[in-house]
Amino acid sequence: MVLKLIMIGDVVGEPGLAVLEKLLPSLIRDEGADFVVVNGENAAAGFGITETDKTRILNAGADIITTGNHVWEKREFWPVLDAEGGERILRPANYPGKPVGRGWKLIQKNNVPWVVINLQGRELMTPIDCPFRAFSCVETLGAQATEIHPLLDTEGTIPDLLKETGAIVLVDFHAESTREKEALGFYLDGRAAVVAGTHTHVQTADERVLPRGTAYITDLGMTGVSGGVIGMDAAVCQDRARTQVLYRMTCAVPTPAQPSELQGILVEIDRETGKAVSIRRLRVS
Repeated sequence: MVLKLIMIGDVVGEPGLAVLEKLLPSLIRDEGADFVVVNGENAAAGFGITETDKTRILNAGADIITTGNHVWEKREFWPVLDAEGGERILRPANYPGKPVGRGWKLIQKNNVPWVVINLQGRELMTPIDCPFRAFSCVETLGAQATEIHPLLDTEGTIPDLLKETGAIVLVDFHAESTREKEALGFYLDGRAAVVAGTHTHVQTADERVLPRGTAYITDLGMTGVSGGVIGMDAAVCQDRARTQVLYRMTCAVPTPAQPSELQGILVEIDRETGKAVSIRRLRVS
């Protein structure tokens, strides 16, 4: 049996939300997708996410929302990460200490268990805890990992939780460095069905199935206005680069010449082995 997974790149502002709501339901139907992951950390005008944004993304067809460094932008949203029902949105698992929210989740859908793990990179970003060790902590300790500091150095095999359920393991790695993303992809090859990078908003053309069966792409891209600069107004971004003044970026406005797009991947996964069979880039407008 082959399962179909859709993962969607960072939703940027109202243009991203609108095109997600327009295109994702039909994409799920046409592709026969079994599970959908959407990164929503830029949904609130490009910076963070609100409860309304979360509801819109889930209603569009996402089974779970992943995030990244901008998840902390809206302080009023923090309680939502811990609230009842908040388990359908993740923050990166490798923040130090015990911040609000969850870094990973096991979701049962149509008798198939999916484990989604959200990690954040450290190269060229805030040097938080090690994403490699954080994955190993979740992988080795299962449900107990939420009670243990993610830096705990535990290298091991898939725990009984994953063995017994035959869970499909998915990783959203929100990171800047291509090198760090590829390194994690090879580190998790054969241990996760998919390792997909997010954060840079530029879809890469390096999608492939690694030797031990992990589907990999350095960046899913973004869901928003394709003609801007990472979904933001090009003129403002030029001024920031030219003057080094941190003008507040605003979302680009879609036009016929620069429409909004939905970007991501479609992955086929063997249900029995939990390994990827194929990966294909998605770019729909």
